[in-house]
Amino acid sequence: MSDHAPTEAAWAADLLPGFERRTLELAEDFEGPVVATLVRRAPAAARTDVPDAGVDVLYVHGWTDYFFQAHLAEFWESLGVRFYALDLRKYGRSLREHQTPGFVLSLRTYDEDVEAALGVLGHGPEPTTDRRLVLMGHSTGGLVLSLWTAYHPGRVSGLVLNSPWLEFQTRQVGRRMLEPGVRAQAALAPRSHLVNVDLGYYVRTISSRFEGEWDIDPAFRPDAGWRATPAWLAAIFRGQERVARGLGIEAPVLVLLSAASTPPVRWNEVMRRTDTVLDVVGVARRVPALGGVVTLVRVDGALHDVTLSAPEVRETVWRETARWFHGYVGARPAPEPQPDREPEWLVRLRAWLTGREPSPAPRLPRP
Repeated sequence: MSDHAPTEAAWAADLLPGFERRTLELAEDFEGPVVATLVRRAPAAARTDVPDAGVDVLYVHGWTDYFFQAHLAEFWESLGVRFYALDLRKYGRSLREHQTPGFVLSLRTYDEDVEAALGVLGHGPEPTTDRRLVLMGHSTGGLVLSLWTAYHPGRVSGLVLNSPWLEFQTRQVGRRMLEPGVRAQAALAPRSHLVNVDLGYYVRTISSRFEGEWDIDPAFRPDAGWRATPAWLAAIFRGQERVARGLGIEAPVLVLLSAASTPPVRWNEVMRRTDTVLDVVGVARRVPALGGVVTLVRVDGALHDVTLSAPEVRETVWRETARWFHGYVGARPAPEPQPDREPEWLVRLRAWLTGREPSPAPRLPRP
């Protein structure tokens, strides 16, 4: 197989400068037409000063989110990796007016989104590229990709999880207490809205419209998030229960988590240095259930999205991710050296000496 370059025909300029997007048509659901959106660095803006590592990374965002982390692409590109990001159906670039934001009945629904993106990159079930594949998911995207990787063994060379939502905030006991009621409500009114507990503290720490560093479009990521639906939350519970039983992922896994959590009840300055979305202790306890080769890095001072943390914290994230990448994935292996071809006179001489060459001894070259 040879390197696969996605066709240029369907790419258009993206809202992020220097990036392009491609709309992926998916099967319609009960709400109507459905799409996902693949984002990449525009070829004209691609780095040419770093050797190609022969690796592609596909990134998937979390709940009430979309891809805006251009600096994350820059990090992977500094390692010689081609970076792609996927806005899942009903999120960000893929959300349409007729849709319930983020709504699915099962996390397996996202298999179609992921496969559509991988097909463009040449990493489908029958690959058309010899490049290796690394998946990276944040929060809900980390749960989705953990399940996908477990269901599709042998497809990836590594999995990077940025604060993956592997366990509910009330942990397993609370999840099991809540699940029967959530499932009942999901059956009766799947698209009804649950109580929204997002008080806007997390976006306050990351958005440049408040006290954060990052330019975030509120049309794609509302400040108070979306009100979750019971059908979606029931799907999350089923996915987390599947993780609890063990996924058996064969590929090496890197999990990046903040060192501490802060409950988002009342504003506290410590929220600028902790995860205000997940219970990182509960998530950390689920990490060994992912597979046999798992690296857990607890990053002091990190936010929920560890790549959006303060600059000095991000440096730790980059350093640990690069160390994992070089240790478990690495650059494209150098081709095996080919032995020098023996001169014709030596081949004929050996044949004559062993009786396989009936002709007179070949003339040896002059010294």
